[in-house]
Amino acid sequence: MHALVFKGTGDAAWEDRPDPRVESSTDAVVRIDTTTICGTDLHILAGDVPEVAPGTVLGHEAVGEVVDTGSAVADFRPGDRVLVSCISGCGRCSSCRGGRYGQCTGGGGWVLGHTVDGTQAEFTRVPNADFGLHHVPEAEPAEKAVLLSDVFPTAFEVGALNGRVAPGDTVLVVGAGPIGLAVVAAVRLFSPARVIVTDRDDTRLRAARAVGADATVRAEEDPGRLVADLTDGLGADVAVEAVGTPATFELCAAVLRPGGRLANVGVHGSPASLALHELWNRNVTITTGLVDTFSTPRLLSMLASDRLPAGELVTHRFALEQMEEAYATFGDALGSEALKVVLAR
Repeated sequence: MHALVFKGTGDAAWEDRPDPRVESSTDAVVRIDTTTICGTDLHILAGDVPEVAPGTVLGHEAVGEVVDTGSAVADFRPGDRVLVSCISGCGRCSSCRGGRYGQCTGGGGWVLGHTVDGTQAEFTRVPNADFGLHHVPEAEPAEKAVLLSDVFPTAFEVGALNGRVAPGDTVLVVGAGPIGLAVVAAVRLFSPARVIVTDRDDTRLRAARAVGADATVRAEEDPGRLVADLTDGLGADVAVEAVGTPATFELCAAVLRPGGRLANVGVHGSPASLALHELWNRNVTITTGLVDTFSTPRLLSMLASDRLPAGELVTHRFALEQMEEAYATFGDALGSEALKVVLAR
């Protein structure tokens, strides 16, 4: 088969690899029909995720067809159309039993494209298949369903739920890339009074308004001042960091009102400052998190009911063998105006 293989910082190539096979009784092998590229994949290429070893096949999102299963797989059979989740918990450890699949201590969690070969390939092996796969109806378009591998569960769980968004809240979303846009859609489900989005790109700010932002502001135009103006100087109830840089994290902390919540979603590759001398008496809450994907079944149901704007996030389409071109397009998002790029057979 062919797969996108990580070679080292700044280098990946579409090349021949042996076909994956069942290695454990809980494995499934899936033929990849549709996959996509995540901002985390770019962080890996940038060297921000050093535990990814050269030689690893990248990718952790896909829709495909099961072609083989181990003897212990109970819920899936060859021929099933499935969503490959970015998280595949073991289902048995204390973390998994508590619904914290991303923190699995039994050999699962985020493994695809991280510690084992991933989904940017013609076939992939999915460990812990009963917990890492979800059935997808034939009628559901694959390019929409694939966004429930990672981006929408992350936005819903790590953004909206961790931020405890409530009716009437003012929410600032910092970053209008794919994950930030999904956060906008996710927080809208909780009836905030207003959702404000900041980014440095006008195309992404237009996309933010299309998926439900009430106000947008360019990053260099003092987002904190806009938040203050719209809240009588109190600040945001919730700030969601969806970029992964020190400056964006520090902005989120600075705009919170007393009792506010900062939900960090972005993948960070360097330290950020925390102004504790200003925050210690303001009763703020800061959360971080790797998605657990406990919400995926609910989100699949919402997708089937047309309650998630998944299609609006897809801007570019490629064939699987155009993987390197797709990475170049996604990596130059400012020039290409790319949001989510989808690759299909």
